[in-house]
Amino acid sequence: MSFRENISDMTTPALVEQITYHNTLYWEKGAPEIADADYDQLLEELKRRDPGHPLVNAIYTPGVVSEGKVRHKSPMLSLDKAYSLEAVLEWGGKFARTPDEKLLVQPKYDGISASFDGKILATRGDGETGEDVTGKLPLIELESPGYTGPLDRAARGEIVIRSDDFVNIYSHIRRKDGGFYKNPRNAVAGIMGLKEIDAMIAQGAKLTLVDYALISFETTLADLPSRWEHFLEELALLPYPMDGVVIKFADKSFRESLGNTAHHPRGEIAYKYSNVKRESVLLDVEWSFGKNNLTPVAVMESVEFSGVTVKRATLHNVQNIIDMDLHIGDHITVERAGDVIPYISGSTPGEQRRSPLIDSCPACGSALERRGPELVCPNPECPGTSLQRLAAAVKALDVENLGESTLKKLVSVCHVRSLSDLFRLTAVDLLKVEGFAEKSVSNLLKELQRVRTMPEYQLLASLNIPNVGPNIAKLLLQEMDLQTLRSASADRLSSVPGIGPERAKALTDAFESRKEEIDELLSAVTPVRESVLNTGGLPTVCFTGKMPEKRSYYVELAKSKGYASADSVTKELTLLVAADVSDSSSKLVKARKQGIRIMSLDEFLKAPSPAGGLPESAAPQDPEEQLELFAPLSSDFSTAPNEKKTAVVEEEQPDLF
Repeated sequence: MSFRENISDMTTPALVEQITYHNTLYWEKGAPEIADADYDQLLEELKRRDPGHPLVNAIYTPGVVSEGKVRHKSPMLSLDKAYSLEAVLEWGGKFARTPDEKLLVQPKYDGISASFDGKILATRGDGETGEDVTGKLPLIELESPGYTGPLDRAARGEIVIRSDDFVNIYSHIRRKDGGFYKNPRNAVAGIMGLKEIDAMIAQGAKLTLVDYALISFETTLADLPSRWEHFLEELALLPYPMDGVVIKFADKSFRESLGNTAHHPRGEIAYKYSNVKRESVLLDVEWSFGKNNLTPVAVMESVEFSGVTVKRATLHNVQNIIDMDLHIGDHITVERAGDVIPYISGSTPGEQRRSPLIDSCPACGSALERRGPELVCPNPECPGTSLQRLAAAVKALDVENLGESTLKKLVSVCHVRSLSDLFRLTAVDLLKVEGFAEKSVSNLLKELQRVRTMPEYQLLASLNIPNVGPNIAKLLLQEMDLQTLRSASADRLSSVPGIGPERAKALTDAFESRKEEIDELLSAVTPVRESVLNTGGLPTVCFTGKMPEKRSYYVELAKSKGYASADSVTKELTLLVAADVSDSSSKLVKARKQGIRIMSLDEFLKAPSPAGGLPESAAPQDPEEQLELFAPLSSDFSTAPNEKKTAVVEEEQPDLF
């Protein structure tokens, strides 16, 4: 008998009792006994019987240690839910003005919904009144459109732990009871429920407030069905815990004109992942290499989800295998999160069991080490981890079509060991590699030539320094250039907002131990300050204050005067134009502090174009070097155009169970 059939037989009081019981386990104790999809079935059954029941319209939030109550300036409501694309289309057809009505498709983050007004950080609470959790600010980094750094500006979003942070940082962070956190959501709830966070700060714990405006895909109601699977796949690649997808009307005025019920806004809806379960048998466990660890992958008897056959699923890390007491031969329960990523959620012992654990590296034979929940090969020359680091470095430089299989051939045939080796490849070298002919050789060489000149942050990210990805690299290089960064002390680096002592030590250790490797790479490529790349070498101007004309008017005027327009004040800014130079706006304060030239609007209107030509480093390149980065490597490779991601400024995206 299915779960749905079981709940249909329950009396309404029994249904209420079950929902209340599971609410307590999930929201107060952080120890759920059933899957989200099963809980949703309970709630949907109660909604069918009694749409006005308080449990149906209640808004929940995890328990946190609060410093007081905060009343939200605008409500943080929950969302109505859909469990199929058909239900989403039915919602859209009910409210859309035409089939061409524009929609935004966004992640439904699985964390703690919160709002920061610049001073106080508050959880969603009951939607009208939240809990003051400002004391957790030292742990929280903000990710919003165009900015990653300390939470020092107004934002609405979800407090989460990124999946990469959970692997890299939380593998050695211990809970109050001495154990490790099992998953990102439990870690967020646990940390937000702590009275004291000094131990978390000392261990380098990090939470992220991801702005609801950060990730959006735009489509139309008519096009949504044909693009739905693609959106699910794109969202599944994001490094955030998610339990669904939010679909909203892109026209904010129209969306708000639809109004709200007592529980949710009418202009948006949440598609909840169904997490359909299948039963299978674990046939084997393969260990794949990552940049810093080995990841177990389950090989199982095939199961089918919505017409898709699945034979493999991630097991995340060695600790997960131990916690589940998982052995080859066991009967396993497989779920497909978000209708995209399969994973094993449970198991029962089989008749014949064999341990899947290994103690020596499958690539080099070295004795493996446990580091937190991960299994690691300590050999710095291990070919398995070396290949993954090289692949990650290539990806950081946006050479997307130079995949792992091709790199493996280059390592074997051309003895490529590092990025600098890659940039020294010749046509003669490549023609020795199976699958390469004249055209594919030409394409790869052009692609490598194109990325020889790269933003500094991409070069820094390509070094695979622990916890230093593109966002952190940009943050560091806003403070200093790459050469200064290489010689900076750990104290200096840790003083940069959002860096801290752990990342600072990783950076200084890498710059010291890998000096020759980095020098060799710098002899093959040319890193350029991002501001120079973005502006074509033109001087930059930023405007601040209320002005007589629309801002677009002054942007066009700046272009006619030979300036490139900038949205923020950075060290690279040439000029700040202010409606009132005596004002104390944040842009003016920052410009004065950094010694940037400030000019009144009247002075700017009368001023001539800036003197001087383009810097030599920003001179136009040869047209041949402006070819698209993503040319195929051989005639049988092809790449679909990347879906454009649009950061759309929005005020809120409610959370839900």
